[in-house]
Amino acid sequence: MKFRWREWIDQLFPPPFNPLPPGVYHWQSPPDAPQPHRMHLRIEPNGEGILILDASTVLHLNQTATEFAYHRIKGTPIEEVSREISKRYRVSKAQVQADYTAFLERLETLLTTPDLDPEIYLDMERHTPYQEFLSAPLRLDCALTYRTEDESIRHVAPVEHVRRELIYEEWQQCLRKAWEAGIPHVIFTGGEPTLRPDLIDLIAFVESLGMVSGLLTTGLRLVEKEYLNRILASGLDHVMIVLDPMNEISWEAIRDVLAADLALTVHLTITPENKTQVQNLIERLAHMKVTRISLSASHPHFGETLQQARDLVARLGLHLVWDLPVPYSHLNPVSLEINVSPESPPQGAGIVWLYVEPDGDVLPFQGATEILGNLLTDPWEMIWKHAKQR
Repeated sequence: MKFRWREWIDQLFPPPFNPLPPGVYHWQSPPDAPQPHRMHLRIEPNGEGILILDASTVLHLNQTATEFAYHRIKGTPIEEVSREISKRYRVSKAQVQADYTAFLERLETLLTTPDLDPEIYLDMERHTPYQEFLSAPLRLDCALTYRTEDESIRHVAPVEHVRRELIYEEWQQCLRKAWEAGIPHVIFTGGEPTLRPDLIDLIAFVESLGMVSGLLTTGLRLVEKEYLNRILASGLDHVMIVLDPMNEISWEAIRDVLAADLALTVHLTITPENKTQVQNLIERLAHMKVTRISLSASHPHFGETLQQARDLVARLGLHLVWDLPVPYSHLNPVSLEINVSPESPPQGAGIVWLYVEPDGDVLPFQGATEILGNLLTDPWEMIWKHAKQR
């Protein structure tokens, strides 16, 4: 999504030299509002911002949109907005008022649109932003456990690195620390996170904080109607299901989540067993109305097949998701993730997102051997300093 008004502003006038002060700002609709809403705005040092809508969608804003969002949260009268912005950008008050009104209308549309993409970039190409000047990561990938439903493949997870699993109250401390640091988005992964009996409570906790929450899972428990309903009621915003093409329960889980109208991404790992069926599998997903697909391969030799799969996703008009982690499971031997060298980590890893192991150790990315600190026991400032010094 793009605001065309910013294009001509950037062409005619340079951005202001003094952006708004960095910080986090909150707004919540009054208790008697017909539809309750809440917004959290994080302003970065360069003036760009991150706006969280109803703890369900992260909007990435350019500097002008950030200023508009700031005034919306502050409740600044439109006349004052017009006067202040017109001075900063040297445009007419009438133009600012028209642009601000358009921004508010777009924001209202987003607030009332169900099941949005968990991240939306306004006035930017979709790429990894902010890497040089982020005040905190945009996301934490939290591996709640390295246990799996099939214990025979437990060896694919780096369990030897983990001393223990944090208990619920300890995860609460970690997640609150992350939120207070300004991190807007958390994804629960593993292992298989649905094996944690407190998963639903943790999702509800991050919802209460105001964070956007996601889940990476094989999806096998989501075919249980009661469990899926509880997941939905907890406030979960999006889910990635790692497809097991040979397991009909995996396909059933995808159908159930689609019917529940929960934002869904399906991950497909190309393996020796399904290498010749990749086209049929992707076409079947498209026929089911899956719109977001993630891809990886179990071996570097499948690079050509992986590229063909990506091309097919594009031809079918599907969205290729590249920046979500892939859970440790028998569906993904994580050879690509675990064997990534520190010299060439995934784009955005270590700054845009960080990875937390079941014992609280923070890694730059999934499979990395470098420990930046422990989210439970170490100050966040120290962890973030280590991340930026890499």
